[in-house]
Amino acid sequence: MTRLIADPLISRLAHCACLLFAGLVLLLASCGSLFAGGLGVTPPDAFSVPDGFAVELVHEVEADVQGSWVSLTVDPSGRLIACDQEGGLFRIDLQGPTARVEPLAIDLAGAQGLLCAFGSLYANVNLRQGKQNGLWRLTDTDGDDQYDTKTRIVPLEGGSEHGPHAVILSPDQQRLIFVAGNNTWLPESFESSRVPKVWSEDHLLPRMPDARGHNADRLAPGGFIMSCDPDGNDRELIATGFRNPYDIALNEDGELFTYDADMEWDVGTPWYRPTRINHVISGAEFGWRNGTGKWPAYYPDSFGSAVDIGPGSPTGICFGYGTNFPPQYRDALFIADWSYGNIHAVSLTEDGASYGGSYTTFATAAPLPVTDMTVHPDGCLYFAIGGRSTQSALYRIRYVGGDVVRTSSEPGDQNEPSDPIAHLPISNRANHDIPVQDARSLRHSLESLHVSDPRLSVTNAEATSLAFEHLGHDDRAIRFAARIALEHRQPATWKTTLLADSSLSSTAKIHGLIALARVGGTDDQSAATDLLIGMDPESLSTTDQVAWLRAAGLIAMRLGDFDSSQNARLANHLDQLFPTGDISVDRELAQMLIRLQVADATAAIVDSLENAPSQESQIHYAMALRQAKFGWTVPLRKRYLQWFVDIQSARGGRSFGGFITNIKKEVVASLSADTKQRLASVINPPKASVSTPISAPRPFVRTWTVDDVLATIADSTHQPSFENGKAMFAAAQCYKCHRMGLQGGILGPDLTSAGRKFNVQDMLSSIIEPSRVISDQYGATQFLTEDGDIVTGRVINMHSDRLTVMTNMLDPSATTTVIRDDILETAEAKTSMMPSGLLDTLTTTDIEDLVAYLRSGGNAKHAIYGQPVAMR
Repeated sequence: MTRLIADPLISRLAHCACLLFAGLVLLLASCGSLFAGGLGVTPPDAFSVPDGFAVELVHEVEADVQGSWVSLTVDPSGRLIACDQEGGLFRIDLQGPTARVEPLAIDLAGAQGLLCAFGSLYANVNLRQGKQNGLWRLTDTDGDDQYDTKTRIVPLEGGSEHGPHAVILSPDQQRLIFVAGNNTWLPESFESSRVPKVWSEDHLLPRMPDARGHNADRLAPGGFIMSCDPDGNDRELIATGFRNPYDIALNEDGELFTYDADMEWDVGTPWYRPTRINHVISGAEFGWRNGTGKWPAYYPDSFGSAVDIGPGSPTGICFGYGTNFPPQYRDALFIADWSYGNIHAVSLTEDGASYGGSYTTFATAAPLPVTDMTVHPDGCLYFAIGGRSTQSALYRIRYVGGDVVRTSSEPGDQNEPSDPIAHLPISNRANHDIPVQDARSLRHSLESLHVSDPRLSVTNAEATSLAFEHLGHDDRAIRFAARIALEHRQPATWKTTLLADSSLSSTAKIHGLIALARVGGTDDQSAATDLLIGMDPESLSTTDQVAWLRAAGLIAMRLGDFDSSQNARLANHLDQLFPTGDISVDRELAQMLIRLQVADATAAIVDSLENAPSQESQIHYAMALRQAKFGWTVPLRKRYLQWFVDIQSARGGRSFGGFITNIKKEVVASLSADTKQRLASVINPPKASVSTPISAPRPFVRTWTVDDVLATIADSTHQPSFENGKAMFAAAQCYKCHRMGLQGGILGPDLTSAGRKFNVQDMLSSIIEPSRVISDQYGATQFLTEDGDIVTGRVINMHSDRLTVMTNMLDPSATTTVIRDDILETAEAKTSMMPSGLLDTLTTTDIEDLVAYLRSGGNAKHAIYGQPVAMR
């Protein structure tokens, strides 16, 4: 926090002036001449939106009467229906010059998902007390335009903000699909499950619960997505392993997507995963587990993300179908980030049988706690802000940039979708002869085997044959679907093929072993281990190496731990393999070597702990090493414990420090009294002064400008060094905010692809002059308070009238609380939150190597390392 005026007398005069200004603002606001909705809501002119779009305030919610709105839907008459997070339902008529809002008479509160369908209003209730939580069906039996009956058709236990959420129509519009967060128990009964009912925690080494105790008692399967018929019957589990997705949406091909969160307290740890768009395929598992136990996205039995977004708090999502927006926005998936006040437009692109994509920030303001969005028949995007008792309002975004030509193939024209099975209910897809001419159709044909359906025309033998045929497919989604198809069948009908068919590829064998480990029995352990050891992991691709290690872990965890002979054979395979240089392989190798208690590996893992450039990788190795029982010497333990001293300079989310403390406590508790005494200097080191750095800073070289760098290295014949470039990426503190490949932070943009998007001058300009161009997504806001203080940062949380502002990108836990009523003025910050001077300790050679590292995307095999750096 920075004082605006330092002199006490002038400060008092300024304070009086500020109070006078505040009074004037209130007077003008009451007349509607300054802010359309007064000081209570974010004014439309405070939004940043693309050219051609306008934001309009439709209704400022009266907090004392109408609460704080968190869900929206459109009724058959074109009216909106909204729900207060703790209160009732409201209907908004948009036909007049101003919105007319009326409370609905029926007694139902706390819906966090609304849908008008089948002549009813469906409401997924999520109240903290939880006694009435679940999916309700509201009907109007006497035709008076008021819902007068209610029935809880799917009772759901659990709640808080991780309870039941959105409900939508299935692709064929004959069923309902709903989503629930990880504090919701699965319904007591459901008729079918596309997810094999064998979920478990599956941790090779013990995990730790959240350092602050959050959700320590919540186990697999986590959050889930389920479908049912209009009466709440015929329930089918579609996917599991979510943390807390608030909303779900279908694209025009009937493919399902959600926007899932992660625990923001975990920022800076290896188990933190960015908020992400998930393509929800049949039978999918997305790997949420509590505390440190979340599965990494590279696990073959976790389906991963389509698009990583970054830190935030996911709420409502919807596709732009039906808007009058230009095509790039009309086809986009709009996603709302409640914490940072953003609406992003995600462009999804087909990637084999699944999707990838990118995103841009479509609308942003501060504060802007967006809760839900919906497309209205008038062609506009409507959204609500609110939640956690914050000031609520209803807005719309209208396209005003000119005529937009609609194509005849848009969903709004009621044409048949390009995918012949997209509008069939998921449970009925098996009834159709689906061609396998493309990747998505092949995936669908495999997904048709994910249910036990008496109408299924294929035999078990045909099903397993199709699964084995594609178990080694290059496409991850197809491999996943094939494995799930196997797991839905008794292993006795297919394990002989897996164990004896020499024509199977290594990839197929590995994924077959994962399936057998998950659904087989202890009598399968020996044969499964023999097949696994029969493959040489060193000869496999990195993807298959990770899958091989995961298969080994699942065999040990589920079928029975390795005996001494198996242990020795596996150790012989792996001991000389670590480290490989691949982050994901090395992380899993370290865990497996420690699980096998390979004594020789301990020193190598300590080396990797010390040399890893990102704190995430260091913490991963530190977590694993706490379970190492052999291979220790006193000097080696001293190096390990010294890491806990050095890591004190690192920063992360609110649980970050607690995790580090708890890891160290477990390590120290395992030491003998004699060892504790000998290592007392690093176990209990003297506390350093706050102003004393943990390690010596790099010496100042010069204050670099973009022109200086370009002039200095324009004609360079320097052969770039990958290792030094990687080291300089760390020295310039890039890893604290940015990600390169699997390493680094997530508060700033991912730099892995920066070299393909920007030339050298643009990259240098972004580093040396970070305030020259500031992205809406990463920009900060300045708040002027009544006390004359200026707070600069990003709003990351809200509750009632309190805003939590992150003020330091290098330290996510550095926050300041601002009272909303104390804010006199908000403005877009002209200074980037990215610090300047990051290159001032680097030499010319260091900068050349850093530039090469950025251009290579962190790839040591990039062609740039075979030639001098060219400054173009």
